[in-house]
Amino acid sequence: MKSRAAIVREVGGSWSVEDFELDAPRAGGVLVQMAAAGLCHSDDHIRNGFMSPPSGPKDAPTSRPPTIGGHEGAGVVVEVGPGVTGLAAGDHVVTSFVAVCGHCRWCASGMEYLCDKGAGVLTPGMPTDGTFRHHTLDGHDVGHTSKIGAFAEHTVVAADSLVKIDPDIPLVPAALLACAIPTGYGSAARRGNVRGGDTVVVVGAGGIGTAAIQGARINGATTIVAVDPLERKRKSAVDFGATHTAVWAADAKDLVRDLTRGVMADCVVVAPSDITGDDVRDALALTRKGGTCVLTGMAPSGALPVHLDIQDLVLMNKTLCGTVFGSCNPRSDIPLLASMYTAGQLLLDEMITRRYRLDDINTAFDDLMQGRLIRGVIDFGIA
Repeated sequence: MKSRAAIVREVGGSWSVEDFELDAPRAGGVLVQMAAAGLCHSDDHIRNGFMSPPSGPKDAPTSRPPTIGGHEGAGVVVEVGPGVTGLAAGDHVVTSFVAVCGHCRWCASGMEYLCDKGAGVLTPGMPTDGTFRHHTLDGHDVGHTSKIGAFAEHTVVAADSLVKIDPDIPLVPAALLACAIPTGYGSAARRGNVRGGDTVVVVGAGGIGTAAIQGARINGATTIVAVDPLERKRKSAVDFGATHTAVWAADAKDLVRDLTRGVMADCVVVAPSDITGDDVRDALALTRKGGTCVLTGMAPSGALPVHLDIQDLVLMNKTLCGTVFGSCNPRSDIPLLASMYTAGQLLLDEMITRRYRLDDINTAFDDLMQGRLIRGVIDFGIA
């Protein structure tokens, strides 16, 4: 079948909205009609080569194929391939950029976010067999970001990359459950283990940072400091639960010290679009004895110089850690977060700054990169 998608053809190029050919799903695959796709900095990182797949064999291709963008989405199942159980035509689903096999050591240990199959998220091709379902009109293979390709009217993904949700949940806000919400919420609630009475600092108040603020609020933090250089984001952070704001992490030290009577923050979530060595240093300075500093934003692949006070890290018993998908388990936590939304605890609609048509995707990314959005969404108009 033919469909339309936003495709990037060269590293650093603009999005090209064009027709493409889509194969029917094979074993383990599912054809989905997309209803909405969120705009994430990770999509821009992939577009610009900031994030790249691991090196393959010596004879592996040195360049990637044209690639459909988008990994944060929600839609409706159109058709399932052979062997797919638990999903049927008409089901409402949320994508998961972490595929979940359910059988590897990590899935069996309750850590689906570290699934061996999901670890190949940046490698082109279907996780089921390594081949392609998306093609240009002249027959060349087209990759799909994070094995999803959410910036397409239709896409074929592995059943392992989909989570079924209640059909009463609106699909446009549900798209945020695919990345921003679990990544941010889980950074505070799961990896940061925020509990009642805690003081939390969130560095970066975009989509993921806003979700982290909500995770801290829902899990009982009484003091939440949002750090962001943009005034509009600091103001927005207050609407989602921040009790205080600061422009830079380095500037927040005196504020946090005063708020905690010198103890400092129980948890610091570092969620800017690009993490630098200075961000790590400043975040650890905000972290109390025995506290946790969670790195949630991305950094370029390869070595990054970070100047740390190792003695402070060791003798103050601090924990510096990373997280993927907020250390959430897609199959259980996406439905859980959806139920929080239904109950009014978790704010999704309010996070959507603006909706765009697929044809306006370059404008949408301009807005994202200029800091005009908490979360922007491509609305395909089917729901």
